[in-house]
Amino acid sequence: MAPRLDFTSEAFFRDPPRAIATLRMSGAVVAVRFPLVGDVWITTTYEAAAQVLKEGSNFTLRKEDGDVAGLRWWMPNYVRTIANNMLTMDEPDHTRLRSIVDEAFRRRAIVAMEPRIRAIADGLADELFLAGSPADLVQRYARILPLAVISELLGLPLADRPRFIAWANTMSSLTNVVSLFRLLFAFRKMRAYLERQLQIARVRGGEGLIAELVQVEREGGQITPDEMVSMVFLLLAAGSETTTHLISGSVYELLRNPGVRDWLAQDWSRVGIAVEEFLRFVSPVQFSKPRYVRRDIELAGVRLEKGDRVMVMLAAANMDPAMHDRPDSIDLARKPNRHMSFGTGIHFCLGHQLARIEAACALEALFVRWPKLGLAVDVSQIHWRKRPGMRAIANLPVVPDGHGAQATASAGSMTVRSQPVAC
Repeated sequence: MAPRLDFTSEAFFRDPPRAIATLRMSGAVVAVRFPLVGDVWITTTYEAAAQVLKEGSNFTLRKEDGDVAGLRWWMPNYVRTIANNMLTMDEPDHTRLRSIVDEAFRRRAIVAMEPRIRAIADGLADELFLAGSPADLVQRYARILPLAVISELLGLPLADRPRFIAWANTMSSLTNVVSLFRLLFAFRKMRAYLERQLQIARVRGGEGLIAELVQVEREGGQITPDEMVSMVFLLLAAGSETTTHLISGSVYELLRNPGVRDWLAQDWSRVGIAVEEFLRFVSPVQFSKPRYVRRDIELAGVRLEKGDRVMVMLAAANMDPAMHDRPDSIDLARKPNRHMSFGTGIHFCLGHQLARIEAACALEALFVRWPKLGLAVDVSQIHWRKRPGMRAIANLPVVPDGHGAQATASAGSMTVRSQPVAC
């Protein structure tokens, strides 16, 4: 019997390795009750996670009637439109849609954006304490940077950034049924906005991915108007929300681990390999989307029946001692680092290169500009949003001179290595 675990509790988010180790003692696949999803199997090992994510023949993101796993019958049509995106599609629809935007996210294209990403990060770092000290690093830095970058990539107006921030805050606040209905209202407004932007691009043209999608549509490409809306929504939301929490979680770890921070600050060419460890250790995306079992099957020694639902616990894969030495310790020089924060298989994260470069630029710009940056409160006063599946710091108050609360955590084991990287 798996232990009862609250996946939205402060105790879980403050110390995921402890909770994950307890879960893993019950097996590689355990039955739990997950918030807003219900009864579901979850994986607790790297191997089981990889099997679920790679075997589309056994695990599907769709019900037999084609509906998205996890959607409820009472949800309005506009939610179904937004949810019907490539992240929730099996083959061949997934490849059909991904191929349309794949080129814009290839490494060559993203590296070309690096100077602009660094310029945005530098500007935000300069303005961090413009409204006074302490400043909330989540709202004044970690949230704005990825939203600004993805907005430019899509070709959305700079003047609309405040509404993107408001929508992002609503998505981060998903914790219960009440907040779910608030989110549904935000989804309706987002859909209407995105439909307007697509129509403007159809009439006026423009720059960015939205204009490119319109061109694909005009040339008879295999994408429907509803799929265009869901594609832009996915890129805007997924392209910013997860990176926000990667940046804020990484800064938090550096501020509470002075030895780790000093090691990184000595040589910023190490930031690339450091970001890989933050992806593993912070694990901002804790779980995959639910999948249905296509047929009776055995997974890691556990018998699953057709129609059962299973979710991959990415955070558990990242903490698997069979894959990582001392997984509960942060080691910015860890190599190799086969984390699963971007998933695996056909749904491997489209924006992985963008997220990596944004995080690297964000950390270097911040700590070069504010080398004495410190927490304004004790680490015990830092809290996480009660959002299931996402490890998201609610607020991260910081001061510029390091005279705030003293960090209380010790650094993980370090091995000094150097690796050239972006920024």
